[in-house]
Amino acid sequence: MDTVVEMAPSRAFARSAAQTARLIAAGRLAQPRRMTAARLRFADGTTSVVFRETTIRGVEVPGPAVLVVGFQLRLIGRAQFPHAVFRRECVLHTPLFAGFAGFRSKLWLADEVTRGYHGVYQWAGADLADRYATTLSELLDVVCVPGSVRYHVVADLTRGEYLAGVLAAPDGGSWWQLAAPVQRVPA
Repeated sequence: MDTVVEMAPSRAFARSAAQTARLIAAGRLAQPRRMTAARLRFADGTTSVVFRETTIRGVEVPGPAVLVVGFQLRLIGRAQFPHAVFRRECVLHTPLFAGFAGFRSKLWLADEVTRGYHGVYQWAGADLADRYATTLSELLDVVCVPGSVRYHVVADLTRGEYLAGVLAAPDGGSWWQLAAPVQRVPA
């Protein structure tokens, strides 16, 4: 049995930042726009819009897993301008996730009504996704509305299958489930 040694969140994020720098230097980190403006309707009745996508080029996805994260920021309230600023500056947060083992892609989503945020990730391995989400939760708990940070990992599922509605729950499922398949946005 393999033993996993947990590390402090600050050390884990530092390692991720170093790996992200290597990915950027190698030209493997990308910000495609194919999903930008796609609307995801969640089973809890909320709708979020994709405002950014981050992917690693040229990697396989053995043992795929989908990670869905949700949270609401505490300090910027509900005013539109601070959220617009956050959506622009959050690209600076990329080193906090892109270098974690198993990361493959992330869709960044914002809900204009609730001012909540989602991340829909493709991960290689549910255990790696869960380890990252646990570390991320420790960071988000500091800056988010108490009780708003949540995540769900689905093993053996690709992001494409998730977006196609494989686990859709149109009649009031869980917060992380889609209510319907995602419709592609015209180019």
